[in-house]
Amino acid sequence: MNFKDYIRVIHDYPQPGIRFKDITTLLQDGPAYRAAIEAMRAAVEHLEIDVIAGPEARGFVIGAPLAIALGVGFVPVRKPGKLPFDTVQASYDLEYGKDSLAIHTDAIKPGQRVLIADDLLATGGTIATTINLIRQLGGEVVGASFLIELSYLPGREKLGSGIEINSLITY
Repeated sequence: MNFKDYIRVIHDYPQPGIRFKDITTLLQDGPAYRAAIEAMRAAVEHLEIDVIAGPEARGFVIGAPLAIALGVGFVPVRKPGKLPFDTVQASYDLEYGKDSLAIHTDAIKPGQRVLIADDLLATGGTIATTINLIRQLGGEVVGASFLIELSYLPGREKLGSGIEINSLITY
């Protein structure tokens, strides 16, 4: 299946010169969505994953079904103030400012093997911050799985070595 056929590219969104990759068209097609999750599962099942972490919000629609497919738990990584229990948080730079992410302090047990799942790897800031939060809790990030990777941006390099990176679609 050519998954690019299910991704809508929107020109000049959210600003001129950007070609936004819209995954909602893939998510709306049940068989394509299922096939994408299955392909992502097949690419990472050898990693002996204990839990999947997905950053807000599109990491939820990729990470949660992937966790179900692998038979492991799912940990949401959210914006500060959105989780009801004690959290650790970290800030990171965006193109036009800063953002922050938080995770429950008991979400990752020391030594757990964690896969990070998200819709897109672009500049890597969100994922690098997620990696730092997981490591702060004693987790071992063994991989990162993405529906889409923008290979013309430095995201892969920002994640460092020792983490297996899998991307279903590359632009």
